[in-house]
Amino acid sequence: MEICDNTSNKDKMLIEVINLMAEKGYKGVSTKEIAAAAGVSEMTLFRHFGSKQNLLEEAVDRFYYSGEMEKLFKDKLVWDLRMDLELISRTYHEIMNRNRKLIQIIQKDGVDLPGLKERVHKHPQQLQKRLTEYFTTMQSRGKIIKEANLEAQAIAFMWLNFGAFMSKLPTDTFTASQTLQQIISANIELLARGMTP
Repeated sequence: MEICDNTSNKDKMLIEVINLMAEKGYKGVSTKEIAAAAGVSEMTLFRHFGSKQNLLEEAVDRFYYSGEMEKLFKDKLVWDLRMDLELISRTYHEIMNRNRKLIQIIQKDGVDLPGLKERVHKHPQQLQKRLTEYFTTMQSRGKIIKEANLEAQAIAFMWLNFGAFMSKLPTDTFTASQTLQQIISANIELLARGMTP
C-alpha cells in the first residue's frame, strides 16, 4: 500500500503493518519491526493498538471496502440498473486491487487468528445487505421483475466480482482471454437481462 502526503499517522502505521506483513508474513514480523518502520516506539504502537493482531484487525476495519461502498450506495447511484452495477463493480475492484496486500495477508495468515475472520466477513455481509436493499428499491420502482430472488441476485453479483478478483490475485494477470472489464460487462448484462421486465 502507498502512503500519501495527507495520510494520518495512525493510517501510516497501519500501512507499514500491511507492507511488512505482506513481505514477511504475519508471524514473521515483530512489533518492534513494525514500530521502527512506522517511526514510533514500540510503546506508542502498543498504546494505540494493544497487539499485533489488533493492528491487523484495525487495518481490515480501516481499509477494506465497506466504508467506501456505503458512500457509493448513499451518494452515487443513478437508479439505472446497468450503470449502477457497473459503478459498484468498478469501485469494488478498485478497492480490492488497492488492498491486494491486505487481502493476501488475510488469505495466508488470517484463518488462524481468532476474531479476524468475523471482522473480514462483516464487509461482504454489509455489501450484500446494501445490494439487496438497492434491488428491493429498484423492484418497487418497477425496474426489476417481481419474481426475482433479490438476495440470491445480490450474492450472485458479489460472487462474480469476488471470483474475478481472486482469479488474478496471485499473479495480477487474468487467465481468461477476456479482460476484466469485458467479463464484468458480460456479467452485468446477463444479470440485468434476467432481472428487468
